[in-house]
Amino acid sequence: MTTQHHDDPHRLASAEIVVGIDGSEAADLAVRWAAETASQRGRSLRIVHGLDLAAAEAVYGIYDVITPPVIDAIRCAGVDMVRTARRLAHQVDPTLIVETEVSEANPARLLIELSETAHLVAIGATGAGGTLSHLGSTLLAVTSHGRGPIVVVRDTGTEQQTRRVGPVVVGADGGPVSETAVAAAFAEASERNTQLVAVHAWSDLYHDRFAGLPYTIPDPHAETAGQAILAEQLAGWQEKYPGVQVIRKVYLSGPRRGLLEWSRSAQLLVLGSRGRGGFRGLLLGSTSNTLMQTAHCPAMVVHPQ
Repeated sequence: MTTQHHDDPHRLASAEIVVGIDGSEAADLAVRWAAETASQRGRSLRIVHGLDLAAAEAVYGIYDVITPPVIDAIRCAGVDMVRTARRLAHQVDPTLIVETEVSEANPARLLIELSETAHLVAIGATGAGGTLSHLGSTLLAVTSHGRGPIVVVRDTGTEQQTRRVGPVVVGADGGPVSETAVAAAFAEASERNTQLVAVHAWSDLYHDRFAGLPYTIPDPHAETAGQAILAEQLAGWQEKYPGVQVIRKVYLSGPRRGLLEWSRSAQLLVLGSRGRGGFRGLLLGSTSNTLMQTAHCPAMVVHPQ
């Protein structure tokens, strides 16, 4: 049952789940994941495709081939994509309310605009990491500038592809941006009726890469201090979601390794848009950027309201 949250447009009962598509296998996976999520939460699904006709005209215009038939062909291809995606969504749940939209707009701008009121926006990602190989700059733009939760759906590399078992995992560094991620992670764990794993890195330095220094914390005082930071950041949310069991993990350095390892068994990884050491003008921190490309499960990036 979806609950009304009048102070948060992303939690309103009317808020849709939005998924951006481009006809790729990664987009098909994102459609299935988004349809499963919409079905379980009693929300409608909106499947969107941006034609970016302005860019097409700029490219094809160089060769004087951007004629009305070419534009019609681009539009028809977009319509075919959303029709196929709609069929995929209804394979998940034949009763699901599915809206489709083919827009002339740039796909990143379209998804960013829709993210203002969407329950969440999903985008597919492919590859083993190292590059933003699906949607390229669109994925980076939407995760950097979108509002509310943006979920990058990655193939887990298993027969199941995306998991519906395992914990929700969140990176918690004690900062204000992390507070937004923690709030979203508790809500997701509650929706999914699963455990929440809160991961805290005592230092942003990656000690384990140098001179064989340990990854776990050998100093009990540092361990105690890290647990205290987690306890303070989680306290209010544990009271709000008493049914969510929380596992706390503190590591010596760099959050990437711990979060990446947990993503192997998690059904969702939740990240803040910037870490405690991030620059104010940097809209997407290096940890979130890296994990979007390498996580073994869908990764949700949340931005402060």
